[in-house]
Amino acid sequence: MRKTAYVWVLLVLALSLAGCSQGKPEGQSNGPESSDAPADDNAKKVTITAMTFKYGDVPATDASRPGIKLINERFNIDYQLNMIPQGSYSEKVSAVLASGSLPDMIKFEGGDAWNRYPKFAAQGAFLQLDEFIDQYPNFKNVPDYVFEQFKVDGKIYAIPTYAPKAGFTVMVRKDWLDNLGLQVPTSYEELKQVALAFTKDDPDRNGKNDTYGIALGKDINPKLNMGTYWDPAAWYHKDEQGRFIPGTIGPGFRNTIQMLADLYKEGAVTKDFVALDWGNTNKEFYSGKAGIFIAAVNGMSEAYMEGLLAIHPDAQFVALEAFEAPDGSRGWTAGRGYSGFNVISAKVGKDPVKLKRILELLNFSRTFYPPDQRVPENEDYDWYLGKLGVAYDMVDGKAQFKDNAAADSLSPSQFLPDIPFPAKDTDNNYPSGYKLPIMQELTRKLETHHSESKWYANPNYVVMSPTEIAKGAELTQFLLDEQTKMITGQRPVSEWDQMVEEWKSKGGEDIIKEVNAAIRIKDASEAWMDER
Repeated sequence: MRKTAYVWVLLVLALSLAGCSQGKPEGQSNGPESSDAPADDNAKKVTITAMTFKYGDVPATDASRPGIKLINERFNIDYQLNMIPQGSYSEKVSAVLASGSLPDMIKFEGGDAWNRYPKFAAQGAFLQLDEFIDQYPNFKNVPDYVFEQFKVDGKIYAIPTYAPKAGFTVMVRKDWLDNLGLQVPTSYEELKQVALAFTKDDPDRNGKNDTYGIALGKDINPKLNMGTYWDPAAWYHKDEQGRFIPGTIGPGFRNTIQMLADLYKEGAVTKDFVALDWGNTNKEFYSGKAGIFIAAVNGMSEAYMEGLLAIHPDAQFVALEAFEAPDGSRGWTAGRGYSGFNVISAKVGKDPVKLKRILELLNFSRTFYPPDQRVPENEDYDWYLGKLGVAYDMVDGKAQFKDNAAADSLSPSQFLPDIPFPAKDTDNNYPSGYKLPIMQELTRKLETHHSESKWYANPNYVVMSPTEIAKGAELTQFLLDEQTKMITGQRPVSEWDQMVEEWKSKGGEDIIKEVNAAIRIKDASEAWMDER
């Protein structure tokens, strides 16, 4: 089966980008905007070694492959790329770092930002990049709060790979609300009453007792946070000592757990959620049983939605906007804003010609192409995909990769060190990536809401807690297990404070101390920012 270029690049790069702006592709220039960049003799061919990971089958990367050949010709380099299956990549990176013999470029997975990256940056393994960021348009469009996460002793040694900052929000069956004469909920109390009505008042009007409120899965997934105040991942609240604490032990998430416990007693939450995996949790909503779930601007399954529409052709949906919190705040916690990052070996700093060529390669690979520029007449985009008629064809006005494009290594997009980085999240125009009009409308409204929202830059993003690294997963699971017991009635929510003390005794107290020792703000109000 053929796949469109949009979808195929999604698989190759683990991220899709679409846009709505007009004109020249963002960051199209290869070169810097300053004359202070390293000198370069473009006539000299340069060997560049690189290491990266790949989900799925790894294509051949030798110099004879068309995609690699196009890269070598364009940048006058000998691009020696070691592409490794993601499943074994962490082990390979460890071996390379331990050897001390680094390739010119290394792509790291996101989790290494607070693990191996700061350790080896501090040891001088990576090149400091601060002076080059403003010289290349596709470096300097990274938000400040993202670059802050890559500072080691105040210096930057990495170029982050794009990821949107928006996550999930709660989605409600709008047709069920209308059937019952209910308004779109704007608070947790209203959401609770909607969930009860969906359980008891036959919202689909079929005369059967076959619906309920919230689709929930194991580990309390989704978390149903309607803003930073309730977000279990946000370090927003403070304890009695004035220290920031993780939201998973904070008052906001406690309120969510209490709501879910109340609803569970009434049968308004998935009965067997404790053991329900994510796929089956989705089915609870998309089979027409539950009326409350989650939505996001990207990554939603059209296949699931088509299944629901086959059952309920008149189904309508509304994605909820952030609730106003008890402290008056209203907004979302920004994601970390990256999905991985590239570093350059410190030894490259001794070769200004090679360094400039690497920076040009990185900058170009991050070029964002608005939809009207995704045409073969755009020479850069045509080259990026691997040339019309060779790697792709145009079908109904959209680029569509040939069946053999991936296996035969036809497209440079498979091998470039980074992915497109838009100037702002809303440039992605994610709604255009969906075929179903109902999903386009849902995500378009959500995207508009995100563009108008306040965003909280989680202060713990810039902190590396040794205890969190060593015990974080175990401690998080402890809390999820105990909070699950509270929802099902096996442990009263009134024992919340006792649960917190248990968590602290297992290592949570050390995490709080370590994070607060390094947090750079004194009050949560300092971390709110506008959509960029």
